[in-house]
Amino acid sequence: MSNPRLALKSASSLWGPLKELWENVEGAIWRKQPESVHLLDLQLKKHKPYFLSLFKNPPKSAEQREKVRKASTEGISIQGQQGSRLLPEQLLAEAFILSDLFDLGELAALELLLAGEHQQPHFPGLTRGLVAILLYWDGKRCVANSLRSLIQSRHGKTFTLDLSADLVNLTTRFTDELMAQGLTKQILNLVSDISVTREFERLQKERGLGNEKHRKEVSDLIKECRQSLAECLFAWTCQSPLSKDDTLSLIGHLETVTAEADGSLDSVNLALVMALLYCLDVSFLEQGTEDRDEKQYVSAVHNRLVEGQAWKLPSLQAVVRLTWALSLRALSQLPQEFTEADEVLADQALLGGVFLFLTEGILGSEGFHQEEFYTRRLHALITDFLALMPMKVKQLRNRADEDARLIHMALQMGSEPPSSLRKDLEHLMILIGEFYSKDPFGLELALEFWCPTESLQHTSLTGSFLGVALQRPPHKQVVLSKFVRQMGDLLPATLYIPYLRMLKGLANGPQSSHYCFSLLKTNGAPHENLQGGVSGSPVSWEHLFHSLMLYHENLRRDVPSADSTQYRHPPIRGITQRELDGLTAFLQLLTTIVTWSENARLALCEHPQWTPVVVMLGLLQCSIQPVLKAQLLHALAAFGKSPEIAASLWQSLEYTQILQTVKAPGQRQAAGIEVELNEIESSCEEYPLTRAFCHLISTLVESSLPVNLGAGLRPPGFQPYLAFLRDAVFLPFPTRAYRRPAEKWEVAEAVLEVFHKLLRDYEPQPADFLQETVELQGEQVPAHKPPGHSLMFHLLNDSPTLSLCLSLLEEGVCQLDTYAPFPGKKQLESAVLHCLSLLDLALQKEVVFMDLLRESQASLLVSPLEQLLQGVSAQSRRADHIINIARYLYHSSSNPEAAYLSAKILRHIARYPNIQTRLVGDFTHDQAVSDKLMAGFVECLDNDEAQEGVEKADGKIRHEMQIHILNLLITSLELKGPNLALYLLGYEVKKPVSSTNLQDPGVLGCPRSCLHAILSLLQRGSERRSGPILTQQAPHLAELCYQVIYQLCACSDTSGPTMRYLRTSQDFLFSHLKHLPFILPGNEIAALNQMSWLMKTAAIELRVTSLNRQRSHTQRLLNLLLDDQPHMQHADGEMGMDDESKSVSSFLHFDTVSKVRRKLLSVLDAIDFSQEVPEQLQLDFFERTQIEQVISNCEHVNEQGHTVCNVKLLHRVLVAEVNALQGMAAIGQRPLLMEEVNSILQQVVERNRVRCSLSAKRHALQSWRSLVETILTACPTELIPPDQRQLIIRDLLLDLHDKVLSEDAAVELMPVVAGAVFTLTAHLSQSVLSEQQQGAGLEGGSSSGFASIANSALHLILRKLLDFILCTGGGFQRLRAHLYGSLLYYLQIAQKPEEPDTLQTGMSMWERLTAPEDGFSKLQRENLAIIESYGTALMEVVCRDACDGHEIGRMLALAVLDRVLSIDRQSQWLVYLCNSGYLRVLVESLRQDDVALQTLLMPQPPLLKPLYIYESKMALLTRVAKTAQGAVELLCCGLVAQLTECRVFHMLPENESFRVFGQRDPSGFIPSPLERYRQILLPTLRLLQVILTSTTTHHQQGAAQVLQWLIVHSDTIQSILRSQDVSMGSLQELSLLTAIISKTALPGTDSLDLGQEINSAAVLEFQGHIGRFQRQCLSLLVRLAGTERARYLKQIEESVAPGDAAEKREEMEVAMQQICANIMEYCQTLLLLSSAEAQFTLCLFSPSASEPTECKYLVLLPSVSRVPSLGLVLLLLKNSATEFFRYHDSHRQSLGKLQRLEQLAPEELKELCQGLVSGSGGVEKIPSVQRSVLAKRRLVQLVNNRAKLLALCSYIIETCLFVIWRHLEYYLLYCTPSDPKDSLLPGYRGKFNQLQNDVANSFTEPLQRKLLEVEGLYSKTHSRHTFIQALTRRIRGLVPNSRVSLL
Repeated sequence: MSNPRLALKSASSLWGPLKELWENVEGAIWRKQPESVHLLDLQLKKHKPYFLSLFKNPPKSAEQREKVRKASTEGISIQGQQGSRLLPEQLLAEAFILSDLFDLGELAALELLLAGEHQQPHFPGLTRGLVAILLYWDGKRCVANSLRSLIQSRHGKTFTLDLSADLVNLTTRFTDELMAQGLTKQILNLVSDISVTREFERLQKERGLGNEKHRKEVSDLIKECRQSLAECLFAWTCQSPLSKDDTLSLIGHLETVTAEADGSLDSVNLALVMALLYCLDVSFLEQGTEDRDEKQYVSAVHNRLVEGQAWKLPSLQAVVRLTWALSLRALSQLPQEFTEADEVLADQALLGGVFLFLTEGILGSEGFHQEEFYTRRLHALITDFLALMPMKVKQLRNRADEDARLIHMALQMGSEPPSSLRKDLEHLMILIGEFYSKDPFGLELALEFWCPTESLQHTSLTGSFLGVALQRPPHKQVVLSKFVRQMGDLLPATLYIPYLRMLKGLANGPQSSHYCFSLLKTNGAPHENLQGGVSGSPVSWEHLFHSLMLYHENLRRDVPSADSTQYRHPPIRGITQRELDGLTAFLQLLTTIVTWSENARLALCEHPQWTPVVVMLGLLQCSIQPVLKAQLLHALAAFGKSPEIAASLWQSLEYTQILQTVKAPGQRQAAGIEVELNEIESSCEEYPLTRAFCHLISTLVESSLPVNLGAGLRPPGFQPYLAFLRDAVFLPFPTRAYRRPAEKWEVAEAVLEVFHKLLRDYEPQPADFLQETVELQGEQVPAHKPPGHSLMFHLLNDSPTLSLCLSLLEEGVCQLDTYAPFPGKKQLESAVLHCLSLLDLALQKEVVFMDLLRESQASLLVSPLEQLLQGVSAQSRRADHIINIARYLYHSSSNPEAAYLSAKILRHIARYPNIQTRLVGDFTHDQAVSDKLMAGFVECLDNDEAQEGVEKADGKIRHEMQIHILNLLITSLELKGPNLALYLLGYEVKKPVSSTNLQDPGVLGCPRSCLHAILSLLQRGSERRSGPILTQQAPHLAELCYQVIYQLCACSDTSGPTMRYLRTSQDFLFSHLKHLPFILPGNEIAALNQMSWLMKTAAIELRVTSLNRQRSHTQRLLNLLLDDQPHMQHADGEMGMDDESKSVSSFLHFDTVSKVRRKLLSVLDAIDFSQEVPEQLQLDFFERTQIEQVISNCEHVNEQGHTVCNVKLLHRVLVAEVNALQGMAAIGQRPLLMEEVNSILQQVVERNRVRCSLSAKRHALQSWRSLVETILTACPTELIPPDQRQLIIRDLLLDLHDKVLSEDAAVELMPVVAGAVFTLTAHLSQSVLSEQQQGAGLEGGSSSGFASIANSALHLILRKLLDFILCTGGGFQRLRAHLYGSLLYYLQIAQKPEEPDTLQTGMSMWERLTAPEDGFSKLQRENLAIIESYGTALMEVVCRDACDGHEIGRMLALAVLDRVLSIDRQSQWLVYLCNSGYLRVLVESLRQDDVALQTLLMPQPPLLKPLYIYESKMALLTRVAKTAQGAVELLCCGLVAQLTECRVFHMLPENESFRVFGQRDPSGFIPSPLERYRQILLPTLRLLQVILTSTTTHHQQGAAQVLQWLIVHSDTIQSILRSQDVSMGSLQELSLLTAIISKTALPGTDSLDLGQEINSAAVLEFQGHIGRFQRQCLSLLVRLAGTERARYLKQIEESVAPGDAAEKREEMEVAMQQICANIMEYCQTLLLLSSAEAQFTLCLFSPSASEPTECKYLVLLPSVSRVPSLGLVLLLLKNSATEFFRYHDSHRQSLGKLQRLEQLAPEELKELCQGLVSGSGGVEKIPSVQRSVLAKRRLVQLVNNRAKLLALCSYIIETCLFVIWRHLEYYLLYCTPSDPKDSLLPGYRGKFNQLQNDVANSFTEPLQRKLLEVEGLYSKTHSRHTFIQALTRRIRGLVPNSRVSLL
């Protein structure tokens, strides 16, 4: 291990670094990435040796060999890995083989193999050795391509790549250095040395070649290496000349070059030849280099070319010589010796057959038309020859004329023409024709041959030369134009065809064709100088059409009847072969001109003498060769490109019966083209006519398809043509014989193209499915359907057409799988594309088609295509049609269009869940097929070239293909498994999905799946500062990738494996979230959607990691999203940036204190709340309302779920509307109408964009909100400290409000914002409260603010919240519901927490008044000031919402009013509520509520909305009633009267039966009817109680109304008072009722002024009710305090379930004590009311002091039988005294615990928490901090509960003593019979004595002592001091036996 050089590099040095180099070069030069120049400079410095020793491998060495040999025993170290690694023997053996194979250093070979092993998942089906071979050549390719790109980016004379000056200087300097080191010779040597054949032989010998695909890939890589190297020299010579030596080396190389078998050069040699031609281009010499160099250079090159040896390819030498001759001709300033040699050289070149070689050798090379600068150079060569050597051209013409004369003489004498004739001019013309007939780059170089004369300055063609109208054209152009014209003058017969071919080439282009048309037109004009005005040149329209007409005239005479067998033996005497060639050449020229120029088309058609269409159709009926007929059909097709000509052409076709569509009666056999096909073409095995006919139909179908074609003679329509194409051409095509194998596929392509166009333009209509008939010769015959309908019918049935399409697809994919070229490959691929398009279109249209078919109830039978595709193939006997379609994805690199259509079809099929399951089975049935399909999908997704908006059609198709595949995955993931997506993404489909264990590709044999492909697409560039490349280059694609990942994380089955894999293997979320927000200026919709899916995924991740307690993961993501401290970007060990940029960033962040924006806020910043809305339509012709209606009719929901308008459909509707207009006015206004249609469409496109934009913004906001809510809710609270938490929420709230309150914020986004504001405010409130509970709150009020958040921030939040409420205006009530909720949470912050009642007196009143204000009060006061600053506007909104609208909104508005009224000390809101009439509205609405509430008491569970609103309303009214002013207002509004009239209170449910029935709700959510009734009654009772309490001054009025309510509902009240039920609800009812009854018993109530007219009976009834209430209250006291007290207490214990919280029992205790206190208060009040003096008092209790159970009433006093005894009061007194001390002890203990809360044992804390948490296991899960907070809350609750009970006990004791004293005083002192002699009461006195004794026994000394102690402990500070003492003394005075010392 001593030698560090002998460590292995993990990425092979022969591949990894070179790949990286190429990516950097490509990024800098072709992608023009920012910051790439600096990176490129570093890379070039680093990799310069690779360029200097081009393609040189590291040498072998003995030391390395030894090292590698020992690697299996001693191990070997690998860079970047610790320790050494043992390698298997097999690997080492392969390394030695590889080393010998490529003559490569052993370590380098081993590295290559290891790299191959690492890359193996990318090449399924290949071994590591085969992959290593691919990597070896790929590395070489990267170097060659990098070198070529660097040279192409140089400064130079020919082209520029529009790069920055720095980059160009860098590459020019670098390549100059390379060239100085002998780059040219290196390249030439490599081009000679590397040969595919030789390399394959070597590989074959070592078994280094795999399957067909591998062979093709290796061969392509080697070819690309050679090609790129050759193009390096070509690019160099384009930009700057080679040196003398290099030029000579290049010439030396070309001397040895040979041609291919067909006489053409291969593309590598072509590049080198072109390089030399650019070298010999003399334009660079005009740029002023030194003379000496020029002369030496010219001299050396000249000598080599003139005196050098003969080349292996003499014609190539001729090309170079001609080039050099033209260069010499251009160099007039050089010495004579050279320039004179140009003639000689040109002659030598012509002798060498230069023009023939240029045509066959150079134009014939397949690479020629792929390079623009080859075309430009050859153009320069041809035009230079014609312009610079006019004498030579003239010489050629003279020789041609002479040769023509010789040939003519020989023909006349009948001898053979001489064999030595040269054909230079003919070859030149053919060269020009061939060269200009192809123009792939649209350069239209042929324009230089046309010199427009004045007469041709046509208005539509201002484009004479280079768009300059009337300037004098350049000299060269004049010369070339003259050449074209002169060559046509007196043209010898031998040159006729070459000249026409030349014109055909020169007419190729929109402008050139017009000039050519004009030339032929002027040639035909009669010349003045000729006698008799004989017509002119034979090359003219006049001559040509005249000839055609003559042929037609002659041949027409020979046409026999249709029945004869003329087609079998056509008379040959018509046209000779030479005439045939001439006619063919003319028709080709005609076709070219007419194809390009619409003016020529119309002018020729409308010419009265020529009538070309008629003549050509006439000739088609004559017996001429099929080849000529084909040419005629092609010409007709060219004419048919104009719709107006096409329409008449259809009729002419039908009339001439070229295809027989109407059979004459009695005709025995078919005629026309069908016979030609079946008899002539089939026997010749050539089908030019059929192909031409298909081409004609294809053109005509595109231009126009008349519906009434053939009307009158047959059922109108296209059907006969379709039937011929289908039954005679398409279906038999596989079984016919073909002389030329390629023609088979040409026929298929031609006919399928027609089918494709017909189906593409077909839209199913309801009329297509009706059985229509037409009248024909007096009888009704069925009408034909549209052709598209017929095709759909055939494709939706198991028809021969569908079978043939599918078998063609199968054959196509089998042919492609061979990876071998074969004749007709291009046409086969095209036919396959048409087949796939047909299936795609059928799948698109089948839904509408079948719906219409179903509705029409026609008798057609069809099956859905997706089901037919599952049928069994006739060839393979397996159901593999869909597999065959999917296999095209495997060929996406060579056939992107087929793969694209395949993906599209699969996506259509994937919508059906039942098919998915079958597909998964089919796809996985055969492992080899499965692997191949997976590889196909992955390869499509892996494509790096796919970009949005690229000009290259290829890149666009690849991009669309990826989108279809991703949509297929998205659709499939929504269906239940097993589905295609799970299989393609690498999940288990045969086991439970959740058991999947995702791995990196290659690990544990895991293949590379679509998930890996998606992740690698997204991960590219994620380590750089600029972020993932895909998000910028292909935003929509990135959006779908993120969506797939989100779906995988969101689905319960796939979530576990996916998130585990993303977290551990990829660190996916962190590496992507750190680049948020994504800003794409031109594509904000995609950027927002990308962020949405990513944020939703992040929310899931945070939730899952929090649940699984993976704190470090959660913490890391939270820090990333929430930190506002600048931190080192890659501090956690990620090598993200290179060292230099890292040091820069560390320098920038050095010791800075400035804060950075939190990432969550940056994402919010990226969502633009404003939305531009398109303006209103301005229409002149259409009616706006109708147009809007049409637009809404065209709307549909697109794939993303947005409702958008279908623009294509709208366009069709509008155009149809325009076309339907009749009359001249409409025709005149058509352009204006179409302009308006266009403006409507543009408007709709803009509307669609706005909708999608709004939807994307809403989606992004919702995702942001869910992420924020997850952070605040689901993540462990301790991860974000409370102070930080509050600041984060503050920032989020303020930013949200700022954005939503800006003037241009879109209202559509407000609901989401309102929801987010609600959540954030809730969490802010919760956070502040929990901080206070944990003791960090305000102790005495801090100056800066409240908790960790400053008061100023809270005020700002409140102001913005109120602004938001006001800005929503009248609508948006549901939205305001969120804001009211937020406001309530906010106001809760200032609510003082519950404090323990310590029973200490505390401060005096003065101290309280002068004490400093605490934090709560201060904040509350400031809040109120802010709220009041908004005045009546805010009040109006809240009040309006409280009275009307959506239920939840009303409830929350009521709650807000309640809350504000509670803090509004000045009662401003109350005054507004009263004055504005809203209070009256609320009160009067109770009547409406009554009806709804009555329905609530039905047995079946109803909607509970009315109940909740009622409760909210009553809560508000109760709040209003708490002030005297409010209570009076309520009485004035007639509140009690409204309640009195409510019938719902009469509907008390019967207890048991309804309770059982009501408990049927299984969820337990809906309460039983009785509980529902209580929920209605209790708020009313509370309200009445508060009114009675508040209206002390106006008490009579209030009490009278309440009494009225009690009396009206007396039945209900009495049944409640009688109720034996012991439950929380019933105790609360009793507690409130007794309180109300006791409070109504105030002065004057029993003697109310009930009005004059009310009679005494009413008064009696009234008093009867009151008496009944009184009796029932006393009997209730008997039950509670006496007879049934034990039962009540026992029932209370039993009714509290063990799991319930303890507070329920405590509340029931309080309720019981409260009832007793209320009744005793009532008794006291009644006693005081009856009389102030004891002797006139009312007796409530009988004179007996015994316990109630033993109480025996006097038989003599039946009226007293139900009167309770005084003993009951004594018993209550005793019990209350006892309980007081029990409660007091409990209070003291709890207070003690509260004061030493920190010292409490965990067990005690747990026990305390149990009181608040229901369920046994609940406490265990609570964190310790939370536990102590809960314990504190429980202790405060206990203390306050005990304090309340103590107060009640104390009050009961006081009232009991008072009642006992009054009764004893009356009975013992004043109760004497009025007549002492009355004997009716014998023993009465004895009874009183008994009473005295009993009281003395009960009112014992211990009891008295207890009572005095109670006063000492409690009453001294909380009640009337010495009251108990005084009463005790008085009672003792009345009962002499009970004396006690009062010391």
